Amino acid sequence: MSDAPKPVPSSCVAAAFRHIQWDPLSSLRLTPQETALLRMAETNPIEYTLGDARDATMYVRVLLKLLQEASLNVSGHVARISSVCNEQMALDALDADPLGVATHYAIAKLGTILTTLSSAWAAENGVSIGNVFYSGTEGELIEQWKALLRVMSKGKGDAYAQRTSALCLAHVLLAACPSRRAAPADARGGARPKAAGGGPSYASAIEPLEALTAWIISQLKSSNSVTVGTTVPAMMTLMKASEGRQVFAASGGIKYLSRQLRQRDKKLATTGGGSGPPASAYSAAAAPEHRANSSVQQLYELGFCLWCLTYELNRFADVRADFGKDGLPVLALVELVSSAPREKVVRVALAALRNLALCTADGAGTEGTDAREFLGEMLGAGLLKALGLLRDRQFSDPDIVEDVDTLHQLLTDNFKEMTRWEVYEHEVKTGQLVWGSTHTDAFFKENARLMEGQNGDFDVIKILTSLLSSKDEDIAAIACFDLGEFCRFYPNGRAIAKRLGAKEMAMTLIEHDNPEVQHQALTAVSKMMVQNWEYVK
Repeated sequence: MSDAPKPVPSSCVAAAFRHIQWDPLSSLRLTPQETALLRMAETNPIEYTLGDARDATMYVRVLLKLLQEASLNVSGHVARISSVCNEQMALDALDADPLGVATHYAIAKLGTILTTLSSAWAAENGVSIGNVFYSGTEGELIEQWKALLRVMSKGKGDAYAQRTSALCLAHVLLAACPSRRAAPADARGGARPKAAGGGPSYASAIEPLEALTAWIISQLKSSNSVTVGTTVPAMMTLMKASEGRQVFAASGGIKYLSRQLRQRDKKLATTGGGSGPPASAYSAAAAPEHRANSSVQQLYELGFCLWCLTYELNRFADVRADFGKDGLPVLALVELVSSAPREKVVRVALAALRNLALCTADGAGTEGTDAREFLGEMLGAGLLKALGLLRDRQFSDPDIVEDVDTLHQLLTDNFKEMTRWEVYEHEVKTGQLVWGSTHTDAFFKENARLMEGQNGDFDVIKILTSLLSSKDEDIAAIACFDLGEFCRFYPNGRAIAKRLGAKEMAMTLIEHDNPEVQHQALTAVSKMMVQNWEYVK
């Protein structure tokens, strides 16, 4: 993964940048020297301004000061502009919200600086992100970085300002990560220029890295795709460094990232954005094509980040444990494979699942979740069936074919080793119930006693009870059947089902609109009430 930042997208008011008059903007508290530096930078090529590391640092400090002061007083007019302005519209925005335009100006310039400092030109001239944004003999991060965090946190709905500030900060922090400093600086393999003290100090970047990660996770808790979108470029950047992945995982990011993947995938399915046939109630024409494409791209980017995190599995037991919690990450990835919205989405999901299926506990912390548990979750989530369907498709990427074959073999081997009860238990824990041999009276007659659990807490019954309220009608119907069979074959099962709320929940489904759910609910309630069900049957 390349360190070089992609060019920063243009601001909606970029046409107004060259018309900004700095002198009247007294609230920015710029000195005459700082104003002169801004004007000089406008009249010279960016390479000239950045040619000397000390001059470049001074210019960066001025831009960050400008950003700090401007973002304190923005009116919000610029934040409400949703499309690129022509010059007249941009000038109107400058009149209405000069500090909002100045905020966009500073962020755009910082983005250009970071792109330039990551180029071959910078390597040839001895300047870098490391020796411009980190200063002193210890290579400390310049304290003005907090201006970027302020814009992210107080952006007043300005998606461009939040997204680009977060991306700029991510690239600045990436330069201090030891795992990235060991990599070549550019395609030609030249050594990366270092700060005065031998390189940027990672210690000085830890607090900002944790703050940026906390902001990303707070945004991931939103159900709004625009809000989530402000985090994606910065998150993808942090995933390039092992340190960034570790901080993200330690902050609980795997759970929220997995939740987002499931939400985005389900929303895409309802708009007909998948490659398979849409649900009967919807049509691909129900949403504009560009909206579906945008959703697919966000799915890919979120899936990419989860895939990157799987590269920490072998090193950290905590990361393996986070991937194993509630079966959510595996379920999210399997759903991506099953829905197959685009080839690139399937590719990252399969690659992540393969890493999970092959992970080992090298080094410290060998206890806890391992590949066998992940394989069990994949089986329970129905990956084997999804892979069977994928094997009949043609893919242009040979990596997909290889991953499909590898996962299919691993799952088949694991399935042979697992008892039917283990397969069933994984299926219930993932919440993805599918009619099959584990949902028959013969199965429950043989395994009903195992449903009490190792600790006698009846966790499987509790999960099945919660699945009665599933929006997926097939899952609700199967949960009804399983609970009814438990009551038939487990001693005192009827009393346990009643105590755990299963009977009450099942009764609410007797008048369900779906005939199958209605039938299974009525049958289950009957089994919960009648002692000798076989005589009634």
